[in-house]
Amino acid sequence: MTHEISTQRASTGLALATFDDAYRFAQMVAKSEFAPKDFRGKPESCLLAIQHGSEIGLSPMQSLQNIACINGRPAIWGDAALALCLASPVCDGIHETMEGDGDNMTAVCKTSRKGKDANVVARFSVADAKKAGLWGKQGPWTQYPKRMLQLRARGFALRDAFPDVLKGLVTAEEAQDYPSTTESRPAAVERGHAPATAAAIAQPAAQSPALSANEDAMQRSRLAVNRAKTVAELERFRSIAEERLKGGAYTPAQADELFNLISHKLDWLTSEDNGQDFAHEAAEHEVQG
Repeated sequence: MTHEISTQRASTGLALATFDDAYRFAQMVAKSEFAPKDFRGKPESCLLAIQHGSEIGLSPMQSLQNIACINGRPAIWGDAALALCLASPVCDGIHETMEGDGDNMTAVCKTSRKGKDANVVARFSVADAKKAGLWGKQGPWTQYPKRMLQLRARGFALRDAFPDVLKGLVTAEEAQDYPSTTESRPAAVERGHAPATAAAIAQPAAQSPALSANEDAMQRSRLAVNRAKTVAELERFRSIAEERLKGGAYTPAQADELFNLISHKLDWLTSEDNGQDFAHEAAEHEVQG
């Protein structure tokens, strides 16, 4: 019995023609070291990443390496976004430059689209990064500041010029810098909040019952928010499947199997007894300088 799923066939490499094939492949990858850190042991996340990638033209392995889920929202790494746009027949060129130096640096990304007279130009400067609270932020913004400026300008330009190619996906480098509902205490310090005193840090938890109660409430709230985001993502995936069923992509029996899988996950997620954390983090990715 054939269970079709929307995955594009690449000119080379693995082609997954059915839902069963895709899910078995996702299970295999989730158990392997080839899965990005945050996809390991999560075949459902692997499957959804493959589906997201297939909708914009990525092969299964490319999808797993280049689609990330950050704060419950799918995103694409900047190098993959550039590759997809350059390969698109509507792209007439993408040119990236860096102007100035030091605190006067500005990354510039100019794009041209076939059939359009005007170019789309995006700029992101050190001043923009400072205004957004990014300049000097621990991590890639400190290690590779030029690269991060370049990726931010690129993301803006590509989304403005080629929204049909990226299908609304934001770059993962940008999504990582969005404020998170799960922000930890060290991250809050990075954003300018007053650091805890040494005495407060050294104080045993038993001596601060109010703080423990607050942390417990925050943990419960965080779990609820992340679970809701996961439920929303599965509901969106089910809506896509329903549209494709109407379009004849699936037989009713094939669709039932897919809907049953999604419903099973939704029932588990919404169970009152389920206390598991469903925080979504970006796939592991190295930013090159």
